[in-house]
Amino acid sequence: MNARPDPQDVGPGVVVEPGRLSRYAMYVLWPSFLMAGVTLALVFSLVDPADLTWFGAEMQLSRKTVYSLSFFALWLLFSVSNAITALLVVTPESSAPPHPRMWPR
Repeated sequence: MNARPDPQDVGPGVVVEPGRLSRYAMYVLWPSFLMAGVTLALVFSLVDPADLTWFGAEMQLSRKTVYSLSFFALWLLFSVSNAITALLVVTPESSAPPHPRMWPR
């Protein structure tokens, strides 16, 4: 007999089964990671980080630091975009009985 774990209450009116929240996180983080890498490669194939200025003054950061900070900023930007999309896509649970394997929902 398979005992199903109790769902978690993550907010008002929102109940998430264990493991489902981590799947949603991967739905958001993995595509945003890939797009941040692609965008970083496209931008820095055209722009040299040593030529960047900050309000008219030269930046005193190494190229590697600029690449790293840019990657994390782009990853954050794409993560927020994907999270908003994921929040808008979530539909209410149907009243139909669940599939025996709980998939697809």
